[in-house]
Amino acid sequence: MPNATPSTLQSEPSEPISGDAVPPVMPESSELTAGHITIIEARKGLQLFDWKELVAYRDLFRFLIWRQIKVRYAQSSIGFGWAIIQPLFSMILFTVIFGRLAQIDSDGAPFALFSLAALLPWTYFSNAINDGVASLVGEANMLRKVYFPRLLLPLSAVAAKLVDFAIAAGLMAILMLIYLWMPPITILLLPLVMILMVASAAAISIWLTALAVQYRDVKHAMTFVVQLAMYASPVVYPTSLIPEQFRLLYALNPMVGVIEGFRSGLLGTQPMPWDLLAVGTLSTTVMLLTGLAFFRNKEKIFADVA
Repeated sequence: MPNATPSTLQSEPSEPISGDAVPPVMPESSELTAGHITIIEARKGLQLFDWKELVAYRDLFRFLIWRQIKVRYAQSSIGFGWAIIQPLFSMILFTVIFGRLAQIDSDGAPFALFSLAALLPWTYFSNAINDGVASLVGEANMLRKVYFPRLLLPLSAVAAKLVDFAIAAGLMAILMLIYLWMPPITILLLPLVMILMVASAAAISIWLTALAVQYRDVKHAMTFVVQLAMYASPVVYPTSLIPEQFRLLYALNPMVGVIEGFRSGLLGTQPMPWDLLAVGTLSTTVMLLTGLAFFRNKEKIFADVA
């Protein structure tokens, strides 16, 4: 057998190729780099949230809102009636106890309208916080299996409660028709008050949600805390009972300005409380920014402790 040159050995395949089989061809280096490459890097500096990421997951956000609504009403015999029952029975109870028996001043409006105008934002606020606090703990399995912006869970709980708020607003409209009470022109300012209402619910939900994942006592204490917060807000009494020197300090509770803003917009018994709303906006902004920073800092341990 003649000696084979190195070039001959390299050109001959080690195994015969039969039929139409084609030997594999390695892609060029340019083809390897032509696809989409995701680079994961550590966050630099303080970043409260990622707008681009939240926008990218907007479909998931809509799904979470829809699921919140469906879970609450799908297998309920009363359905959306629960959104009316809670403020309606609270209004009747407050009217009898605080309006008839305690004779608390209602700024010249019927006490039923006076209390329901406050219960409209308060019921939304309290329910949004309760659902927001339980959102991460209730989705523990989802946190461990799939990545998505964790901030979507408390925000979806806060957004879903706007459906209940809209239904309860219909109850308020019916009651105003029964009492033949004409809303003032300041009703046009209610969207601004609603923005503060939603922002305050989101800020407190973000804070408490991050705490509730690590400390389960937060969830168990929510009923007691919300009950105390209701009496710390002007739900069954007007802010005119608060001494003037404590008025702005009292307004650090953002629901003070929200409740009085709803009463002004719906009933017109007092001018729009711009001072209360300004202080409430400031405190809500501080709570929202610090809550986002705290949530972002704790986000890395959610899957481990949930």
